[in-house]
Amino acid sequence: MRESSIVSALPETLRSALDEELGKYPQNRLTQSVERLSTRYRENAPASAPILSSEADIAAYAGYRMPATYAAVHAVLAEAALRTPGFAPRTQIDIGGGTGAAIWAAADVWPTLEESTVVEQVTGAIALGRRLAENAGDKAVRGSIWRRGLIDPAAPAPEADLVTLSYVLGELPEARRADTVRWLSAKASMLVLIEPGTPAGYERIVAARDQLVELGLSLVAPCPHEGVCPIPRGKDWCHFSARLPRTGLHRQLKSGTLGFEDEKFSYVVASRTAPDRADARILRHPAKRKGMVSLSLCAESGLTEKIVTKRHGPAYRAARDAEWGDAWPGHSTVD
Repeated sequence: MRESSIVSALPETLRSALDEELGKYPQNRLTQSVERLSTRYRENAPASAPILSSEADIAAYAGYRMPATYAAVHAVLAEAALRTPGFAPRTQIDIGGGTGAAIWAAADVWPTLEESTVVEQVTGAIALGRRLAENAGDKAVRGSIWRRGLIDPAAPAPEADLVTLSYVLGELPEARRADTVRWLSAKASMLVLIEPGTPAGYERIVAARDQLVELGLSLVAPCPHEGVCPIPRGKDWCHFSARLPRTGLHRQLKSGTLGFEDEKFSYVVASRTAPDRADARILRHPAKRKGMVSLSLCAESGLTEKIVTKRHGPAYRAARDAEWGDAWPGHSTVD
């Protein structure tokens, strides 16, 4: 996942369909909805609460959050695919999927997908998600199944090759999160959990990470090991970033001037089969100076700083190209 060099843009069919939906409403009406949604999102309150009280609110929500959610999910799934080259999912269930960003991202990463299901509690979001999916190029998205439902650990567990939950754990009461993670992982071949890249979002992810290890699943990413997370709790947090381009309408909705934005997120991916985990993960922007690169790494041995210089040859060239979030191969020439 590279913040500056990899840009995760919505598929053209989705972008066009979303622009068409947004075009049905006055610009000032959408902007007012986005302002309320933005406040709700920053306060980490449920985005699917009564604030989504009209079709215009739901369209504004899709315009405000769908590009960023797609970028984060796509970045996470692309890394998961890299770490599990033999994984070729045919089925996906996205829980609390809103208007369906995660099924679009998964279909782009894994063309093997044949059936995608979105479970969402807001009926208006389901209706909009269905309309957006109608002209998708990917068969799994175009023929996706949409079900109204709540997160209910007492119900049968979601059964699919790929189960995704994006930006939802924080909407649940803390007492329900462990049961939810257990429920989601019970019949999933691969489970993907994504939360905002904030200290609170990381705390939810690291708690789920520890639980998934206890349940016997293998960590796929971003962690290079399954030991205790070495990041000092309450002092720092593990998060990453995906860059997404803004269309003209997207800039207007967010009152932004830049042609892009960076979506910060924390995540964990777990699988029932052993992955090809990274030797180490770059946790910060590499400090690149003339003839030298400094890398902040998480590895099985813990947190470490690596200095790579020209004398390290291929490792130096790799370090010059490396970005925050990338795997680091642990070149033997670097002490």
